[in-house]
Amino acid sequence: MQPILFVSHGGGPLPLLDHPSHTDMIRTFAEIRGHLSQHFPKPSAIVYISAHWERTPVTITSAEKPSLYYDYYNFPPESYALEYPVPGAPDLAEKLKQQLNAAGIAADLDSSRGLDHGVFIPGLLLHPEADIPTLQISLQKGLDAAEHVRIGEALQGLAADNVLIIGSGYSFHNMQAFFGPDNAEDNTKNQAFEDWILSVLSEPDITVRNQQLIDWEQAPHARFCHPREEHLLPLHVCASAAGTTPLDRSWTFTALNKRGSCHLWTAAGK
Repeated sequence: MQPILFVSHGGGPLPLLDHPSHTDMIRTFAEIRGHLSQHFPKPSAIVYISAHWERTPVTITSAEKPSLYYDYYNFPPESYALEYPVPGAPDLAEKLKQQLNAAGIAADLDSSRGLDHGVFIPGLLLHPEADIPTLQISLQKGLDAAEHVRIGEALQGLAADNVLIIGSGYSFHNMQAFFGPDNAEDNTKNQAFEDWILSVLSEPDITVRNQQLIDWEQAPHARFCHPREEHLLPLHVCASAAGTTPLDRSWTFTALNKRGSCHLWTAAGK
């Protein structure tokens, strides 16, 4: 049995460059890595839902040996030499395609696209051995929240098959606020949205929780924290994939002067 994990993956490759703005986030990922290794068996495979890929229909990487897609710009040369030579999981990709289709969600396979930094940055932080078969599922173009709840529901059961689901986005993603002057008003808005996330994920009634996720724009300062919601929707997929599994743990950190969070669901309560 595997947990389900949502991570806020940091700014591009900065976590792997030991950037001082990400010290707290790097510490948090070390804690998560230790928790996973202590309480759970090695996954048979890892399925990432990354904020950095949007396709219609929903698309799944299916290469046997996936390359990397360095989808960030103007960083030091060493950030384009990072390697994460994980094996792919083409058989699992085909299974997931059929699983999504059975749920009425059109899906396709892509054997050429590389794993983007929403996969290999947290991958290098959490599973640096790079020996676990890994694939990536896209967001659905159009970013409809209800559709991403449905995608998560279609992925239920993977944890029982020893497959680790990781949603890779960011609980706060306002680039102007990240790189603008630090101020109390923005930080209050940031914290209010973080409090809303934790409240929603702790809601025991699945129907209520899912509806709150669908109606996320009604949350405090929602559009300030997410001018565009691609970094939030991996959280919707994870929460709905968890089904009745309760939220077990949350971690918070500060990076680029703003609060971020990671969340773990596990039926074992570990």
